[in-house]
Amino acid sequence: MWDVVAKRVAKRVARRNAKAWAVLTGQGVVMLSLVVGLVAFVGNGKSVQVVVDGQAQTVQTFGGTVAEVLRTAEVTVTANDDVYPALATPVDDGAAIQVNKATAVDVRLNGAETIVHTTGETVGELVNDLGVASDSDISAPAETRLVTLSSTLSISTPKNVTLAVDGKSTRIETTMNTVADLLAEAKVTLGKEDRVSVPVNSSLVTGMGLKVTRVETGKKITETETIDFTSTEKETEELLVGEREVVQAGVAGERTRVFTVTVIDGKESKRENVSDKVTREPVEEIIAVGTREEEPEPTPEPEEDKAPEAEVEAAAEAAAPAEIETPAHAPAAVVSGGAAWDALAECESGGNWSINTGNGYYGGLQFSQSSWLGAGGGQYAPLPHQASRAEQIATAEVLKQNGGWGHWPSCSSKLGLR
Repeated sequence: MWDVVAKRVAKRVARRNAKAWAVLTGQGVVMLSLVVGLVAFVGNGKSVQVVVDGQAQTVQTFGGTVAEVLRTAEVTVTANDDVYPALATPVDDGAAIQVNKATAVDVRLNGAETIVHTTGETVGELVNDLGVASDSDISAPAETRLVTLSSTLSISTPKNVTLAVDGKSTRIETTMNTVADLLAEAKVTLGKEDRVSVPVNSSLVTGMGLKVTRVETGKKITETETIDFTSTEKETEELLVGEREVVQAGVAGERTRVFTVTVIDGKESKRENVSDKVTREPVEEIIAVGTREEEPEPTPEPEEDKAPEAEVEAAAEAAAPAEIETPAHAPAAVVSGGAAWDALAECESGGNWSINTGNGYYGGLQFSQSSWLGAGGGQYAPLPHQASRAEQIATAEVLKQNGGWGHWPSCSSKLGLR
């Protein structure tokens, strides 16, 4: 019996000792882990220098990358900031991190508004970042610090454009931003109706071609044209058959038209008739056409019957003044029967050799213009009344040879010349 009790006691003691050992063993493992972790923790700590926009600070950190170190240093960066080394780069103890914060600058580039983020500190550095031409037109000096800018930075880059105006095409290099600015720079003044190939508020770009079209509307032009006169023939017994005489000279009329025209680049493109008037009526030409038959030559009379006529002519010739030749005209032929012609002139025109009453007959013997010219009187003067007495008589002698005294039917009958 005591043996059984002793075995039971021994088993209980063994179980209690095993449990105590397990507890001690577990506690030892935990302590060992804590010690190992502490050693590892202390061994991973780093001292890193962080420089932000030239301001340096030392950061104690256990972070493994640049991004983790910056979070520890409470430095926030954006995609526009310049960070070196890169955010994903591992960091060793004693490393240095450089951060240049980007500045937002309002920029008007060739007339377009934009916001530029740059890590540069001056206008010159910003221009370099943008990569614009060095001869661009910039509103602030290159050394100006960006943080001191109080207004938008304006940058105009050089542009090569072609301008065609007033018949000339010119290639221009300009830093102007708009078409209107370019026209002002080129001293091109637009009329109110002129047209430009692109809107004047358009932005200029390299390679652009511009054309200015000059337009003028409402310009008035007056034109005249001749209206031909008509011609009418009227029969008269005062002229022999076959004879014609202009008793009223024809005068051409005139028509005046007024147009408004549209002129494009100096060339007329459209016209509209606004007025059409006859400003001078034509004068009709009237021509007298002879209908009188030529009378037969009279039967010769006996010599004694001619004596009275010869005596009249002799007496007239004795009383007539001597002929004076007019230097202004060709010399007239010798006048025969001067007394008869003076008597005839007295009957026809009252003896006035320079008469012109406007009835179509001229001079002392009342020639028509056609009769005068037909008998050769034009060698003395254009019209009979402009010739001398002797020249008129000489021409009348020629006319008398063709038709006799019948050219002066009324007065020659009164004087008994036929």
